[in-house]
Amino acid sequence: MKKQLAPYIEYFAESTTACLVTMVQGNILALGLSHLLIASQTGIIAGTIAYIAILFARTGKQWMVSIILGLATGIVDFFVHPGMFGTVATEAVVTGLGAAILSYLVGIAIQRFRAKTAQ
Repeated sequence: MKKQLAPYIEYFAESTTACLVTMVQGNILALGLSHLLIASQTGIIAGTIAYIAILFARTGKQWMVSIILGLATGIVDFFVHPGMFGTVATEAVVTGLGAAILSYLVGIAIQRFRAKTAQ
Protein backbone atom coordinates (compact mmCIF):
# COMPACT_ATOMS: atom_id res chain seq x y z
CA MET A 1 0.00 0.00 0.00
CA LYS A 2 2.81 2.39 0.92
CA LYS A 3 4.53 1.83 -2.46
CA GLN A 4 1.28 2.54 -4.30
CA LEU A 5 0.68 5.77 -2.39
CA ALA A 6 4.21 7.16 -2.76
CA PRO A 7 3.87 8.22 -6.42
CA TYR A 8 0.59 10.04 -5.71
CA ILE A 9 2.18 11.95 -2.83
CA GLU A 10 5.10 12.85 -5.09
CA TYR A 11 2.79 14.10 -7.88
CA PHE A 12 0.68 16.06 -5.38
CA ALA A 13 3.78 17.69 -3.87
CA GLU A 14 5.33 18.59 -7.23
CA SER A 15 2.12 20.04 -8.62
CA THR A 16 1.38 21.99 -5.43
CA THR A 17 4.92 23.35 -5.23
CA ALA A 18 4.92 24.48 -8.86
CA CYS A 19 1.57 26.19 -8.35
CA LEU A 20 2.71 27.92 -5.15
CA VAL A 21 5.92 29.28 -6.65
CA THR A 22 4.21 30.44 -9.83
CA MET A 23 1.32 32.07 -7.97
CA VAL A 24 3.65 34.33 -6.02
CA GLN A 25 5.94 34.70 -9.04
CA GLY A 26 8.89 33.30 -7.13
CA ASN A 27 8.51 35.60 -4.10
CA ILE A 28 8.41 32.92 -1.41
CA LEU A 29 8.02 35.59 1.30
CA ALA A 30 4.61 36.49 -0.15
CA LEU A 31 3.19 33.01 0.46
CA GLY A 32 0.09 32.87 2.62
CA LEU A 33 -2.50 30.37 3.74
CA SER A 34 -4.82 31.34 0.87
CA HIS A 35 -2.04 30.51 -1.61
CA LEU A 36 -1.50 27.14 0.02
CA LEU A 37 -5.22 26.31 -0.12
CA ILE A 38 -5.48 27.17 -3.81
CA ALA A 39 -2.25 25.35 -4.68
CA SER A 40 -3.39 22.31 -2.69
CA GLN A 41 -6.58 22.14 -4.75
CA THR A 42 -4.50 22.15 -7.91
CA GLY A 43 -2.13 19.54 -6.44
CA ILE A 44 -4.85 17.16 -5.29
CA ILE A 45 -6.74 17.19 -8.58
CA ALA A 46 -3.69 17.21 -10.87
CA GLY A 47 -1.95 14.55 -8.77
CA THR A 48 -4.99 12.30 -9.00
CA ILE A 49 -5.36 12.79 -12.76
CA ALA A 50 -1.65 12.15 -13.33
CA TYR A 51 -1.64 9.09 -11.07
CA ILE A 52 -4.58 7.52 -12.92
CA ALA A 53 -3.22 8.45 -16.36
CA ILE A 54 0.19 6.97 -15.55
CA LEU A 55 -1.45 3.76 -14.28
CA PHE A 56 -3.34 3.40 -17.56
CA ALA A 57 -0.29 4.33 -19.64
CA ARG A 58 1.74 1.73 -17.73
CA THR A 59 4.91 3.72 -18.06
CA GLY A 60 7.78 4.27 -15.71
CA LYS A 61 9.75 6.49 -18.08
CA GLN A 62 10.54 9.64 -16.16
CA TRP A 63 10.11 11.99 -19.13
CA MET A 64 6.65 10.55 -19.83
CA VAL A 65 5.59 10.84 -16.17
CA SER A 66 6.80 14.46 -16.14
CA ILE A 67 4.89 15.37 -19.29
CA ILE A 68 1.67 13.83 -17.98
CA LEU A 69 2.00 15.62 -14.63
CA GLY A 70 2.85 18.91 -16.34
CA LEU A 71 -0.17 18.71 -18.63
CA ALA A 72 -2.50 17.75 -15.79
CA THR A 73 -1.17 20.56 -13.58
CA GLY A 74 -1.47 23.20 -16.31
CA ILE A 75 -5.03 22.23 -17.20
CA VAL A 76 -6.20 21.97 -13.59
CA ASP A 77 -4.49 25.24 -12.63
CA PHE A 78 -6.34 27.01 -15.45
CA PHE A 79 -9.69 25.91 -14.03
CA VAL A 80 -8.93 26.21 -10.30
CA HIS A 81 -8.07 29.91 -10.23
CA PRO A 82 -7.62 32.87 -12.59
CA GLY A 83 -4.13 33.74 -13.78
CA MET A 84 -2.45 36.70 -12.14
CA PHE A 85 -0.07 37.62 -14.95
CA GLY A 86 0.02 37.59 -18.75
CA THR A 87 -2.98 36.31 -20.67
CA VAL A 88 -5.71 34.16 -19.14
CA ALA A 89 -3.69 30.97 -19.61
CA THR A 90 -0.12 32.22 -19.07
CA GLU A 91 0.08 31.35 -15.38
CA ALA A 92 -1.39 27.90 -15.99
CA VAL A 93 1.15 27.20 -18.74
CA VAL A 94 4.05 28.36 -16.55
CA THR A 95 2.72 26.26 -13.64
CA GLY A 96 2.45 23.18 -15.87
CA LEU A 97 5.98 23.66 -17.18
CA GLY A 98 7.24 24.15 -13.63
CA ALA A 99 5.55 20.96 -12.47
CA ALA A 100 6.98 19.00 -15.40
CA ILE A 101 10.53 20.25 -14.78
CA LEU A 102 10.27 19.70 -11.03
CA SER A 103 8.87 16.21 -11.59
CA TYR A 104 11.70 15.32 -13.95
CA LEU A 105 14.44 16.61 -11.63
CA VAL A 106 12.97 14.94 -8.54
CA GLY A 107 12.39 11.69 -10.44
CA ILE A 108 15.99 11.58 -11.67
CA ALA A 109 17.27 12.37 -8.16
CA ILE A 110 15.17 9.55 -6.68
CA GLN A 111 16.41 7.10 -9.32
CA ARG A 112 20.04 8.01 -8.61
CA PHE A 113 19.48 7.73 -4.85
CA ARG A 114 17.92 4.29 -5.22
CA ALA A 115 20.76 3.15 -7.48
CA LYS A 116 23.37 4.24 -4.93
CA THR A 117 21.56 2.61 -2.00
CA ALA A 118 21.14 -0.64 -3.94
CA GLN A 119 24.92 -1.02 -4.36
